[in-house]
Amino acid sequence: MTNKRQKLTARNFPSAHEDVIAASTLPRYGGPESAYRLAFTDEKFLLREEMRPVRMQLELLKPELVQREHNIELTVVIFGSARIPPADVAQELLAEARKSNNPVLVQHAEARVRMSRYYEEARRFAAIVTEASKRLDPPIYVCTGGGPGIMEAGNRGAFEAGGKSIGLNIVLPHEQEPNPYVTPELCFLFHYFGLRKMHFLMRAIALVCFPGGFGTLDELFEAMTLTQTGKSRKRPILLFGREFWSRVINFDVLVETGMISPEDVHLFQYVETAEEAWAAICAAYALDAPHHANGALAEE
Repeated sequence: MTNKRQKLTARNFPSAHEDVIAASTLPRYGGPESAYRLAFTDEKFLLREEMRPVRMQLELLKPELVQREHNIELTVVIFGSARIPPADVAQELLAEARKSNNPVLVQHAEARVRMSRYYEEARRFAAIVTEASKRLDPPIYVCTGGGPGIMEAGNRGAFEAGGKSIGLNIVLPHEQEPNPYVTPELCFLFHYFGLRKMHFLMRAIALVCFPGGFGTLDELFEAMTLTQTGKSRKRPILLFGREFWSRVINFDVLVETGMISPEDVHLFQYVETAEEAWAAICAAYALDAPHHANGALAEE
């Protein structure tokens, strides 16, 4: 009976994996090797210029399928500089800079010490989200760009709280290596910036933006543009550190000159602490109090 049942549910065609194994055991073909290889195992073929649409589709699909397999439905995305170190490392760099007697190096090192507080806040924020999410259904996972600095702080906080977190790495001229706190099975690598940013936003219930440079600004403004134009639903966009952001971007000038509408400044809000950021997310979705989250997301 068992064999008959197996026949009933058996595949009608061999799987792609089975054909790969079968092809590898065939006698060697006398013609060009690339011509005889299965198309989906032929790296040279897949990397042709004409295959870019297929590669883009694969890069969109692979992280999507893996996250589905791990039941990742909701994320809080943490953006921020790769150049902000933890406080202890910043102090070590300052000590080294002072030995050099180079005032420019000392100035930069002192700035790193001041900025290192954001590393610690990102780390605490990620821990708060992860701990609270253990009592949420579905849970909320921390998602970062997977690299050093603020990204590392986010993954580290989640790791230290005993939870999973996602890292969306990208190939750069100066190679970005995954930080050691990303959950290995949720550590992805991208070629296309655009598809990486899509994955940042596809599951995000909130975007928490710490101080950063061009990459951070790019991610922030794309998210705000999509929200402003109605291409993306409104969700909390939290700018960590009013002093930093108000110096970097003068939103008042954009309003005064008519470049944005007055209501556009309500697309985001400033926060200063991990607790304040989590409280803003709780308020947006009618979650329980920050340290006593034991309910699910409210129906919208």
